[in-house]
Amino acid sequence: MHYERTIRPIRLYRTNRATLPPVRWLEELADRLGAARAHRFGHGDHDHGESATDAEADVLAAIRERAGEIHETLAHDHGVFAVEFVGSTGGGKTKLIEELLERAPTDEQIGAIVGDVAGEDDATRLREYGIPVENVNTGKECHLDPGGIETALSAFDLEELDTLYVENVGNMVCPADFPLGATVRVLVVSTTEGDDVVAKHPLLVQKCDAAVVNKVDLAEAVGTDLDRVRADLARVAPDVPVFETDASSGAGVDELGDFLESKRGEHGHHGHDHEHDRVHHPGE
Repeated sequence: MHYERTIRPIRLYRTNRATLPPVRWLEELADRLGAARAHRFGHGDHDHGESATDAEADVLAAIRERAGEIHETLAHDHGVFAVEFVGSTGGGKTKLIEELLERAPTDEQIGAIVGDVAGEDDATRLREYGIPVENVNTGKECHLDPGGIETALSAFDLEELDTLYVENVGNMVCPADFPLGATVRVLVVSTTEGDDVVAKHPLLVQKCDAAVVNKVDLAEAVGTDLDRVRADLARVAPDVPVFETDASSGAGVDELGDFLESKRGEHGHHGHDHEHDRVHHPGE
């Protein structure tokens, strides 16, 4: 069931930190390296026969530094709890965010940034919940980067925001090297991707704080061995908590929501003086 939220007037982003300088760092370094290498290095697939260069290491360091600045702005300057969702196209990232929106307190101020190569289908879906949504089209790029997030943030009033959902471009490789400054990064894989999806993409799994195996209701129909998926997750990232969901029915989403709330508390996000009445979860 959808509900309407009151959309507050969007004001230009202001922070008590100095405004971050225009993002030219990645573009400049990409010019030095060549665009193709600038977004592919660092995945352990240096099939061109060269080891990582100092320039490549500089780019990775610059990305991490900029992501750290965004995190500082969001989490510590404004108390915004940011959750990034990564995973393949069609895995169910948007549907999971919708389910979390359904369960959120009506006075929780939520925004979203949606990354897609083209179009704004997912952003349009989230706007139906009455929240401010910024759509970022990346063109030929297969991931969001801190520069795109910084630009998108200028459309939000961070002083009023409690929670920010970031849906990355559908991809299981490239986002691994591009942290965005979120407090929590959640990987979403689907049973429809096959039971070897985790084994084929270990790096992204290891770069996440939680993993969701979605569409578990379809596992048998598509011939996916869930035990294989579970075993691969335990082997590749034994410390990463795993949630099994069927987002279409909402099964398992409460457990994911409870986990995210626990991470909000751990990181000291206390919102903006809103007295939230959490939606009752079955079993509470």
